[in-house]
Amino acid sequence: MATLQEKLQELIPQWRTERAKILKEYGDKELSKATVTMAFGGMRGIKGMICDTSVVEPDKGLIIRGYPLLDIMDLWPEQTFCLLLTGKIYDLDDPIIKNYQKEMDRRSQIPQYVYDVLEAMPRDSHPMCMLNTGILVMEKESSFRAAYTKGTKKEDYWVSTLDDSMTLLARLPGLAAAVYRLRYEKGDYIHWTPGLDWGANYANMLGISDPTGEFAKLMRLYLHFHCDHEGGNVSANTCHTVGSALSDAYYAVSAGLNGLAGPLHGLANQECLGWVLELMEKFGGTPTEEQIRNTAFETLRAGQVVPGYGHAVLRVTDPRFTGFNKFGKQYLANDPVFMTVDRVFNVVPKVLEEYSAERVKAGKGPIANFWPNVDAGSGALLYHYGLTEFEYYTVLFSVSRAMGMLSQLVWNRAVGTAITRPKSVSMEWITKNVK
Repeated sequence: MATLQEKLQELIPQWRTERAKILKEYGDKELSKATVTMAFGGMRGIKGMICDTSVVEPDKGLIIRGYPLLDIMDLWPEQTFCLLLTGKIYDLDDPIIKNYQKEMDRRSQIPQYVYDVLEAMPRDSHPMCMLNTGILVMEKESSFRAAYTKGTKKEDYWVSTLDDSMTLLARLPGLAAAVYRLRYEKGDYIHWTPGLDWGANYANMLGISDPTGEFAKLMRLYLHFHCDHEGGNVSANTCHTVGSALSDAYYAVSAGLNGLAGPLHGLANQECLGWVLELMEKFGGTPTEEQIRNTAFETLRAGQVVPGYGHAVLRVTDPRFTGFNKFGKQYLANDPVFMTVDRVFNVVPKVLEEYSAERVKAGKGPIANFWPNVDAGSGALLYHYGLTEFEYYTVLFSVSRAMGMLSQLVWNRAVGTAITRPKSVSMEWITKNVK
């Protein structure tokens, strides 16, 4: 039966050849120009790294291995990870997917010492801290560290990295579910069910009632949609940087997810839902479009933002928002929170456009993007199915984003990407040398 490792053994020589050809033909060509504003602005817009797993086009959104997200929104997470790694979509009954699912069954058991560590943590620890701690204490399991210590060849670094990646992905849903049940006192841990897919297993281990199977469908969609977002976002970039030092997958993913825990990155979805619920509380239920319009203007004129609207790269509606909105209209169209999110979407882009014109008229900068990102809608769906603990939402994001970080890590080990080491300069250097 074909395996993911065998497929990669077929593909990696092609990648290495392509990399060598590109370096030979284009090695001295300029990718990007960096301005002082870019240097002070978090390097935004500077082209300075390679990521083959996905790209984010400002006018299209997320494209995974050449496939626009909404064209492949029905993929299960197992298919997503294999697509990220190989560039090919495999049917659920393909031997590569079947074999990968069996590997997850085999690798899914979480060591007892991980539960011991989680239970020793303060009861009010943040769920993201608990998740990242659980990942880090499993570092002793690393196949890459063991192989490197024994002296594995550089061209084979990807093999043990893939092994680490498969084990970590198999354990992440159970670890994340254990964090949820422990942190919010939901009862005993629920363990992995062999034969059940990755998304459905995660839904089941959380212990949320799901008589119709809709929550499992949402988990598959959620894990698929958050899997990757090219290489420059904080979590992917941090994982890449740490991994470039040949730190193993446990170190690198834990580092990346520590970045995801920040309010400007993965924490945003809980802030979006909080704003929506405050809006509903203010008006005693689902507000009218006029009430939303007035509140949005009040928020903006108070110097605040409407959470979930605007994106560092996108200049259109985030296709992930569109996909979640489609799911909501199919399964929970009459849910008051979802209805509010949908009405906000009908109103806020127009408000932002008007407010941007006001700013320009007053001599201030315009608003670059009026459209919702993924965080504007995802929380409402989770809330509907009973997952109401806002602090936990970033953990869900983390389980998914690990697929992108790990697939990038395997790819970089396969082609031999160098350690990350950009050159920095001082403010004094800029004043003396930049003309």
